[in-house]
Amino acid sequence: MDTHRGRADPVLLDGAVATELQRAGIPVCAPWWTTRALLAPADQRVLRGIHAAHLRAGADVVTANTFRCHDRTLRGLGTDQATVVDTAVGLARAARADTDSPALIAGSLAPVADCYRPDLVPPDEVLHAEHGRLAAALARAGVDLVLVETMNTLREARIALAAALAAGVRAWVSFACRGDARLLSGEPLADAAREVEQAGAGAVLVNCSTPADTEACLPVLRRVCAGPVGAYPNIEDRTGVDGPVDRHLPAALPEGEFGALLARWHTEGADVLGGCCGTTPAHLSQARPLIPAEAST
Repeated sequence: MDTHRGRADPVLLDGAVATELQRAGIPVCAPWWTTRALLAPADQRVLRGIHAAHLRAGADVVTANTFRCHDRTLRGLGTDQATVVDTAVGLARAARADTDSPALIAGSLAPVADCYRPDLVPPDEVLHAEHGRLAAALARAGVDLVLVETMNTLREARIALAAALAAGVRAWVSFACRGDARLLSGEPLADAAREVEQAGAGAVLVNCSTPADTEACLPVLRRVCAGPVGAYPNIEDRTGVDGPVDRHLPAALPEGEFGALLARWHTEGADVLGGCCGTTPAHLSQARPLIPAEAST
């Protein structure tokens, strides 16, 4: 989407793939993480169905399951990057055909290490190599855009964005943030958003942050960015949960409240909206009627 501030119709992203995989009983844990769903035909069918459910709920963008497809993750697991990326993008494309949807297919380009641990971000030379290889694989697989997502440092976001653009694919950048409008690294979101937009990001977003934390970030994006901004929040109910767990966590936000929240964010200037952890196709289906469909993504 190439829009200017104030365009009426937002783009609706899809919801949480990992949440739906866990709900279907497919493990999402080390060392495979969500990539496990790409290995067996039965799990591939589940994943294809998840994509299709998001599209039927009204998503304008379906994100291929490449969140954990860096060579660093796959090394020693008996498969190769090209195979899993081609499978992931192929399943998203098949779901688009199943639903006769005009949706865009995005390739996920996530942190090389841990989404929530900026202290574990590898050196620049590792980031250049890892993001460069995955971005090139996504481009060869034919994605419409690269979603550089859940970035917890500006340094890695900048390198991942450059890799996507060098591969010849347009890219959006999304940051994981705190409630004080700073990245998890502590860097100001305003500075990070301004820099990646100037470097070529087609949209700047916030994701995997709570709705409350996202509320603090959206005004900053609207203030510093000339182009599209938006968010896809984490709505998992993590009551009593400390750290990662490999089981389905229910949503803390009911479907109707989620839809109303996205509708309000749209009226306040958000151009790209969707859901991260905890969201389901039912959440998207409640949001779609409340915000206009994008006529041309």
